[in-house]
Amino acid sequence: MSQNYTGSNSPPITTEPYKELSENRYVESVSDSRKVDESENNGGIQPFLNDQTTPTLSVADAIAQMLENLGVSYAFGVAGGAMASLWGALSNSTIEVLNFRHEAGAAFAATEAYFANNRPTVVFTTAGPGITNAITGLFAARGEGAKVILLSACTSAPQRGRWAIQETSTYTLPSGGIFTSGALFNYATTIESAAQLPQIFRKLALAMAQPGGFVAHLSIPTAVQTSLVEDIALPQLDVSPFPMTASKEAIAKSVELLSSGPFAIWVGFGARDAAAEIRQLAEKTGAAVICSPRGKGIFPEDHPQFVGVTGLGGHTSVLTYMEEQPPLRTLVLGTRLGEPTSFWSSALVPKGGFVHVDIDPEVPGVAYPHIETFGVRSDIKAFVKELLQQLPDAPHSTMSLPRPEHKAIEPAPDVDYPVRPEVLMAAIQKIVVEGSNAVVMAECGNSFTWSTHLLQFAEANRYRVSTGVGAMGHAVTGVLGAALANNSKAVSIVGDGAMLMNNEISTAVKYKIPAIWIVLNDARYNMCHQGMKILGLKGADATLPPTNFAMIARGMGAEAIVVVRESDIEPALEQAIASNVPFLIDVVIDADRPAPSGGRNKSLAAQGVKSSSAKNPAKQVSFPMI
Repeated sequence: MSQNYTGSNSPPITTEPYKELSENRYVESVSDSRKVDESENNGGIQPFLNDQTTPTLSVADAIAQMLENLGVSYAFGVAGGAMASLWGALSNSTIEVLNFRHEAGAAFAATEAYFANNRPTVVFTTAGPGITNAITGLFAARGEGAKVILLSACTSAPQRGRWAIQETSTYTLPSGGIFTSGALFNYATTIESAAQLPQIFRKLALAMAQPGGFVAHLSIPTAVQTSLVEDIALPQLDVSPFPMTASKEAIAKSVELLSSGPFAIWVGFGARDAAAEIRQLAEKTGAAVICSPRGKGIFPEDHPQFVGVTGLGGHTSVLTYMEEQPPLRTLVLGTRLGEPTSFWSSALVPKGGFVHVDIDPEVPGVAYPHIETFGVRSDIKAFVKELLQQLPDAPHSTMSLPRPEHKAIEPAPDVDYPVRPEVLMAAIQKIVVEGSNAVVMAECGNSFTWSTHLLQFAEANRYRVSTGVGAMGHAVTGVLGAALANNSKAVSIVGDGAMLMNNEISTAVKYKIPAIWIVLNDARYNMCHQGMKILGLKGADATLPPTNFAMIARGMGAEAIVVVRESDIEPALEQAIASNVPFLIDVVIDADRPAPSGGRNKSLAAQGVKSSSAKNPAKQVSFPMI
């Protein structure tokens, strides 16, 4: 996947205890262009057979051991009879097993746990609906670039086609895409025999050491889970993460292009492990810096060279910069430049085109196929380090750059009810962003646009949004994985629609996970409601019955409070941050405050989109779909 790579702090994938290699050690290709030499220690693959007979154990136990050796520390899922043996093996391993209320929530939590600790995670499901329920979350894991392994149960061979309970076979589900590698899974297989385990372990170990995301599916028939592993040796692997570096020619060409005139830097989520180097590069060259919504904080948003966020919930300051101080080229680091990041706006294209760096060679040039793009396949940190060595310092510029717009909040009305979203965001900025080290997540919808536009971060890995899949429920449930793997507070800013769709408050209570939910309660799917109103479409109903989420949360064992007045916001946030248990703040917000989408309005206008309203044909359209 694009935009992500294994960080240097990832643990090596290994099998204990280490043993000496046999004389028949062989060397394996680990990428299309990089071979491992026998003398190499970093990234070497060292499979060999044990010199003693492997103790007899079940396939389920062997898989649990394999996952331990791959560095997995958490498994999230929902159990069932078809995978009872596998569930038991996981539960008796060193892996922490968390039993969720829904498989999609488990997959979202696994995705966010990966981004929190940079270690592969596991999702486990039973047969039939267990698998299909998890697919949305796994689709998001693939889109976000996480390393997640799905373990599912399936119907044993003798029972297939005979209407077994929750039958899972080619009689009931398409094999292509679910049980085979493709668009959903980077690697998928059904384990019919213990003899397959060494090769599966080897494939997974190599994949976990490669840069980028990797989503795998191992489906294990119920009967196979309890079958014994005899006289089969799992390979002993020592596979350390390794960077993917650009060629000398690509570096030289990049230096030539970027030295020919002023350039800007467009930072995406894939550059999150190169924050220090990107800041050095910007300050060395004087380059203006813009970022994608997922890239917030990688370059400090309070830095004078930061111009703003692009795309959904972004800032018009970016377009002002491109109009008034246009760079010759833009260096794109770790973003696909998809619709949520760029809206494919021509206003964001510099005269000389892009130098686009990504670990996925298919990414550069896709979003803007008609624009001159020099694509570089590389680890972002390694690439930027090379540029720091070779690019000359730029002369000091006295020209000031546009800054992200932040309108002053108007004084509170006589009755500070309901809460204005911009006032809520200002309080979150003060109490949560600046007053704690909590990770902040924003759910899709207006929660996304308000948070992305108004919150400011000065460090990487503090803000998480999903722009690829944008599934409702991602942040609502993913917040558990983030809090657990960070071993600290995590805050999810969510809408009432998402909170009704899929939440894991009960799970957080069970495992004492310090998650915080801030619910923007306006009794509607407000992105849809506001968008349809702007488009002048009538009859579409996006309203919801009013819901007391604090009552629901307390009924599940969490702490909760309802906020209806602006003066009560900061005390409620302080109480939540100080709490040691799951906490929900139910904020009754002003549903009529238009979400901040000025950046998209201007972008759509540049694309020629006009209002369908006959009364006001010049009015710009804004319907920020995810």
